Amino acid sequence: MPILEDLKEYAERATGLRRPGKRKISDLARARNPHAVRFKDDGLVPNHPRWPLIIYRGAFEFDERHDPAAVIEDLFEANGWGDTWRDGIYDYVHYHSSIHEVLGIARGKGRVRFGGKKGRIFTLKAGDVAVLPAGTGHQCLSADDDFLVVGAYPPAGTYDECTTIEDRLRALMPIPKVPPPRKDPVYGTSGPLSKLWKKAK
Repeated sequence: MPILEDLKEYAERATGLRRPGKRKISDLARARNPHAVRFKDDGLVPNHPRWPLIIYRGAFEFDERHDPAAVIEDLFEANGWGDTWRDGIYDYVHYHSSIHEVLGIARGKGRVRFGGKKGRIFTLKAGDVAVLPAGTGHQCLSADDDFLVVGAYPPAGTYDECTTIEDRLRALMPIPKVPPPRKDPVYGTSGPLSKLWKKAK
């Protein structure tokens, strides 16, 4: 599926077909209250010491004219979250110590555990968005065959993938130092992210 989706994305970007464009994209975002969840360090996955995972349910208004993945990409990119990709979510516990991540569900549904082995399981479906502060464990437990996720990252930070107890020891220092993003990936500067993820004083 990733190769097919990569080809589709390339064609859409080259032609503009089935893409809403960054000027019109805000019309396709629906106002939603954030669901914020904090996780403790579980000994393997540190999670973030201050900031919660944020989930927006049904944040996108999809229609027949646009590819749902393109809608999510255009909105994330319009709000400064780039390096987008289309795929699923790994089926093993992992996290990123030096960058935040956003996951937008373009198609299907999947059961995803956030926070590590002692975390919480959420069923994410098309239109949902999860915003993960650095250090947040995530793992796909099961998913529909057509489950498609669009991921993206804010400009500040460096991608890494942590999975082991040795990774945890190295991750404890950089996680709280990753700066909060300037914009919410869905709602921009007016979104709730800046209030939920405040800088340490």
